[in-house]
Amino acid sequence: MQRITCLERDDWRETAARCGFVFHTIDGERYWDERAYYGFRLEEIERGIEAPTGEIDAMCLELAGRVIGDERSLRRLKIPEAFWGLIVESWKRDDRSLYGRLDLRFDGKSPAKLLEYNADTPTSIFEAAVFQWTWLEQAIERRVIPSRADQFNSIHERLIAAWKEIAGSRHVHLTGITGNEEDAGTLAYLEDTARQAGLSTTLLDIEQVGWRDEAGGFVDLGENDIALAFKLYPWEWMFQDAFGAKLKDAPTRWIEPPWKAVLSNKGILPLLWEMFPNHPNLLPAFFEDDPRAAELGTSYVRKPLLSREGANVTLVSGGMPLDEQTGPYGAEGFVRQALAPLPNFSGCYPVIGSWLVNHEPCGISIREDESPITGNRSRFLPHAIL
Repeated sequence: MQRITCLERDDWRETAARCGFVFHTIDGERYWDERAYYGFRLEEIERGIEAPTGEIDAMCLELAGRVIGDERSLRRLKIPEAFWGLIVESWKRDDRSLYGRLDLRFDGKSPAKLLEYNADTPTSIFEAAVFQWTWLEQAIERRVIPSRADQFNSIHERLIAAWKEIAGSRHVHLTGITGNEEDAGTLAYLEDTARQAGLSTTLLDIEQVGWRDEAGGFVDLGENDIALAFKLYPWEWMFQDAFGAKLKDAPTRWIEPPWKAVLSNKGILPLLWEMFPNHPNLLPAFFEDDPRAAELGTSYVRKPLLSREGANVTLVSGGMPLDEQTGPYGAEGFVRQALAPLPNFSGCYPVIGSWLVNHEPCGISIREDESPITGNRSRFLPHAIL
């Protein structure tokens, strides 16, 4: 694994505009950055990232099967009791998952370590699936990278195949916060993959989802029943919303399904460590109020059970804050995870986002920052197999 500086395409912004990649720059700062890329050997991808990703996902599913229906575990995850039945029923029905992303610490030398699982509403999939593949093809054509270069990236094809398998011929509603450029771009891309799979679709803002009192069910602006919905909106937010109480009474099937509310919770980190102690791809982790958290000593990462984009995460080294991010999370509690500093490449700290579609590892995205905490404004860099 190496970070390689290179020339950027002089027309990449125009290319982004044609692709609908409108959030490549955020508040005047680069989000997409191709002035460098990360190079890997094939063995690093296959054995170092792809295989562990599949193994971690399998462990997460085994954990979910144990946690769902276990009152003590659900309480530890601070999942509201009113929704336990919804989660249990979703699991028993084997409601299907479309996608997810594991965030891994990886340096090409030691085993990949799970930092967290973005199991419910992961973004950056368009950049990973489409725009970095376009970069690869054009970078080869323009001799920016070697002609033999490849990329670990079958995300797009896997999504189309997964839609066909999961949705069949049903109509799909896609919903989220469409006023957010990144969320809107992600929804538009996933809608496009659903259409390529032969599905009919409707895209609407989460606030446009209505309720039909007589028959009981969610509807769109045209009063059409929402039978199958992809939501780019976290389960913990849905549980708190005004319509949240109606979730258990609605016939709507959701992607991601309710049981993903378990795996999207950072409380799975200590539960995984408890279930699979000393696994090479896991880091020691404990709930903060667990006396065993003292085993981590004075160096650890403090993470809220529920947070996004590094918010309210604190790196503690030798009992002193090394770095921290502010944010609105933490009321539900925290976990502590062993401190495993990200590798440093020329002053940049990369995190590997390893994508799963229909539970199959199928590609990676890389976010880097000068801060060892990956946040909302961390840059996205492409990768290549050399």
